[in-house]
Amino acid sequence: MDEDFIKDAKEELKRADHLIYVSLKYTRTVDIIKHIIERFINFIDILFEAILTMEQEENKIPDIPAAPAARANLIKKQFHDDSFLVGMANFYLKLRLINRASFERDQEFRRHVKMTAHLDSEEKIEINIDIITDYFKKMKEFMEYVEQKFEQT
Repeated sequence: MDEDFIKDAKEELKRADHLIYVSLKYTRTVDIIKHIIERFINFIDILFEAILTMEQEENKIPDIPAAPAARANLIKKQFHDDSFLVGMANFYLKLRLINRASFERDQEFRRHVKMTAHLDSEEKIEINIDIITDYFKKMKEFMEYVEQKFEQT
């Protein structure tokens, strides 16, 4: 796997880490939560591109789609038997929906700052400091997974 992809992904993860453990800790605003979500999206997109580039080099796929959602769907199709990657692709698509959704701010400047994203008329997703921290742990697991799985080849 190309080291530049890994390096870029780790840089995005480092930026997200700083946003969570420094910026969010001291400012406690929904804007910071939105920025963290954007970093997560960038991070996953970089790793998906790395995985698909490797698949293309091995002639398993003809080309890599330009659209991020199409790349995630190709990951789901190409690795349909890998529940972790399929789950991460679904999570990525959900993060993209959250990022584009209208949202409400609640308890800003307090420990329990919360962003409520309205995905559609019925589905709402609440994201607070604890949830975004859990998402960050999921990102670190994904980084480890990709390094273990794809560095072997």
